[in-house]
Amino acid sequence: MGRYTKQDIIDLVRENDVQFIRLQFSDLFGAMKNVAITARQLEKALDNKCTFDGSSVDGFVRIEESDMYLYPDLDSFLIFPWSSGGRVARLICDVYGQDGMPFEGDPRNILKRVMRECKKMGYKFNVGPECEFFLFHTDEEGQPTTLSHEKAGYFDVAPLDLGESARRDMILNLEEMGFEIEASHHEVAPAQHEIDFKYDNALRTADNILTFKFVVKYIAKRHGLYASFMPKPITGVDGSGMHLNMSLWKDGKNIFADSKNHIGVSDEAFYFMAGVMKHAREMSLITNPLVNSYKRIVPGYEAPVDVTWSPANRSPLIRVPAARGSGTRLEFRSPDPAANPYLALAVSLASGLEGIRGKLTPGKGTSKNQYEMAEGEKKEAGIMMLPRDLKEALDIFENSDFIRKTLGNHIFTKYYEAKKKEWESYQKFVSQWEIDEYLYKI
Repeated sequence: MGRYTKQDIIDLVRENDVQFIRLQFSDLFGAMKNVAITARQLEKALDNKCTFDGSSVDGFVRIEESDMYLYPDLDSFLIFPWSSGGRVARLICDVYGQDGMPFEGDPRNILKRVMRECKKMGYKFNVGPECEFFLFHTDEEGQPTTLSHEKAGYFDVAPLDLGESARRDMILNLEEMGFEIEASHHEVAPAQHEIDFKYDNALRTADNILTFKFVVKYIAKRHGLYASFMPKPITGVDGSGMHLNMSLWKDGKNIFADSKNHIGVSDEAFYFMAGVMKHAREMSLITNPLVNSYKRIVPGYEAPVDVTWSPANRSPLIRVPAARGSGTRLEFRSPDPAANPYLALAVSLASGLEGIRGKLTPGKGTSKNQYEMAEGEKKEAGIMMLPRDLKEALDIFENSDFIRKTLGNHIFTKYYEAKKKEWESYQKFVSQWEIDEYLYKI
């Protein structure tokens, strides 16, 4: 049973004097879109009768197929804790076509489809994300910069951490919205922060990631700062990741836990891990979707560069954190916060389920620091490397039957075409690095 009925939502809107409701959905790349309605239009929205122009949204449809319908997920209803010109609530929606069927280009629909496969196998997929971001100053016009006066590092506190009051405000607002915050701290790089919220089922987690990014940006602006989820905004310091802590549950128990195994992890966990490792390179265009993403996953900056796993150190692609019992999980470390969370979780789950079905094995875990291993040593050990740039990720993605099957032809094709254009645009652009390196020497 869901938390809310239509009547519950109508009553909550009236009792809390909500004036506007945002009907939210995700475009192909994970950007949150909104159709704002007044409280008078709420019943129409709850009856799935609100439409929008799909031809104006990235990756959706051609202009002659433009009318699309929003079907609100009643359990996603919440009222924003701030008030500016009237109270505002939101509902996250699924996108449907004129034929009354779920739209094949809706990323949320893709994740729901993979979750149905998971349920058929008897499992529930839980994910806890670790979302990192930077807080930067804005210029006189209010435009974002990459400037920060702070010099704080990992786990530092005020007065070094100038973003602490903004982060505290973000946490208070998120908690008021029902998020259970598990940890928050300053990250390794100056101006870099992390707020971790409790795991939930994959769909709710993907919804929460979109909401989290929106709230972080909104509160940062209130503090005169700009929050950026760009994977690598500053040269020479660690970039921002979005580690995914993944576990499968059955009959209320975490099936990744196994006290009989000397590592304390079940066979199913190793099968799942092996599936993720098998398809990690193919998934990279989804989990690391930008030109900039590949400037984060380079040696020496606490991001994985190779397809390996470890029960301890933090350089491999998949780490098995120390917690056991119900806390047993796999930490998938390559994804970054630019990824569309619905698609990232869909391909992660699909690959893990394939590993379980095929009883794949991940090979021996590594205790070595991956950054210190020579290329020849890696080749000799049969270690695959993650793509080194967007072009390599594009080429691997294009030839992946697994990704095409998971995403469906519509999203696969639209996504590939858009990312190919992005790479071609980048290739033609003359950067400041080239000016500095060559203009005065040649």
